[in-house]
Amino acid sequence: MQERSLPAHPDELASVNWRLIGRISLKALLLFVALNLVFALARPLDTLGQVSLYNILFPGRARLPYGEIPSEDYNLTLHNLPAMLAAHEAARPKAADEYRVLIIGDSATWGWFLENRHTLAGQINALGLRAADGRRVVAYNLGYPVMSLAKDLLWIDTMLEKGNPDMVIWPVTLQSFARGRQLEHPLLHENADPMRGLIARYGLALDASDPRFRDRTLPEETIVGRRRDLADLLRLQAWGLAWAATGRDQAIPDPIPLRQTNLEADESWLDIPVPRALTADDLAFDVLMAGIKRIGDVPLVIVNEPMYISDGANSHIRYNSFYPRWAYDQYRDLLSKALAAEDVIYLDLWDIIPAAEFTDTPVHLTPVGTQLFAEQLAGELAQLLQP
Repeated sequence: MQERSLPAHPDELASVNWRLIGRISLKALLLFVALNLVFALARPLDTLGQVSLYNILFPGRARLPYGEIPSEDYNLTLHNLPAMLAAHEAARPKAADEYRVLIIGDSATWGWFLENRHTLAGQINALGLRAADGRRVVAYNLGYPVMSLAKDLLWIDTMLEKGNPDMVIWPVTLQSFARGRQLEHPLLHENADPMRGLIARYGLALDASDPRFRDRTLPEETIVGRRRDLADLLRLQAWGLAWAATGRDQAIPDPIPLRQTNLEADESWLDIPVPRALTADDLAFDVLMAGIKRIGDVPLVIVNEPMYISDGANSHIRYNSFYPRWAYDQYRDLLSKALAAEDVIYLDLWDIIPAAEFTDTPVHLTPVGTQLFAEQLAGELAQLLQP
C-alpha cells in the first residue's frame, strides 16, 4: 500500500510562514533603503521637476505657481525652480512670429488680487504691439511675490536660457533694494547652491553662509526626507486640470482690502529709525548690477514701478506706509545715477497712477491702474521697438 505523508504540524507551518514573511520583509526593507540611498546620492528633484504635463496636456500657467489656499487657488507654493518654470507658458518654444518679452519683479508684477488678463503682462498683450520686423510682442509674467532683487536675480539666472527672450522688463521699487531683505525669501533658502553660486560669481555683498540657507544631510535627501517636495511636484500636476478648465490661480476677495491712507508720524524706513544718507550698505545696487550683467546683450528695461502717494494724515512725512519721503527721494536719485552709465533703458514711472487705483499695498494696482501702467509702458516700448 502507498504510504500517505502526514500533514505538517501547525507549529511547523507557522514557523515556515514566519520565515517566509521575514525574508520578504527583509528584502523589501533592503530595497527601500537602497532606493532611498540612490535617490539621496542622485538628487533627481530638479530633473523630475522638468517633467511636466503643462504645455503638453494642459496649457502653461500664465504666472509662476504661488498659492496660499490650494483648494481655492488651484495653485500652490513650491520651491523647485525647474518645475515652476516647466509649468509656465514661457517654457513653450518661441513661435517664429513672436517677439518675446519677459517681465520679472515682485507681487505687483505677479498680479496680487488680479486675474491673469489684468496683470501687467496680460494688459500689454491686449494692446497688440508689434516689433519693427512685424513680429507680435508677447509678454510673459515671471514676477514672483516678495520684494528682493536677489530673488529676481535667481529667476533671471533660471529663466534666461529657456525663456529665450528678445527683451526683459524689470520693475523695481525701494523695498526691493533693502539689504536686509535680500535673502529673506524661502525660495532662496531652498535653492542655496544656485544662490551661493550667484553670490560668488558676482562678488555680491550677501552672506553665503547665511544660516537660513538649507543644507540637507544625506538622510534629508532621501525619498523619505524629500517626500513633501515630491508631493508638491505631484500636486502641481494634479491642479493642471482645474487650471485648464477655469484659468483660475488666485482666490480674489470681495471686497479687496485697501492700503493705508492716514499714516503715522514716523520717519523710519525698515530698520533705519531716522533720516540719514543711504549707502551701499543699505541698498543692494550690486545685486541690480549683477542682474544687468547676467541679462547681457538682451535689451533690458528697468522700471521704477508706480506706487501709491497718500494725501492723508502725515503725508508730508511719508509717501505711504512703505516709504518716508526722505528715503524714497534719495533712492530715486541714487537709482538714476547708478543706471546712467549702464546700457539699459530706465523709466521712472513712480507717480503716474492715480491714488484711487491702488489696492491693499502701496504697489498693488487695480485692473484700471495696471492698464494705465501698461499703456504708459507700451508707449515707451513702441519707440524702442522701432528700427
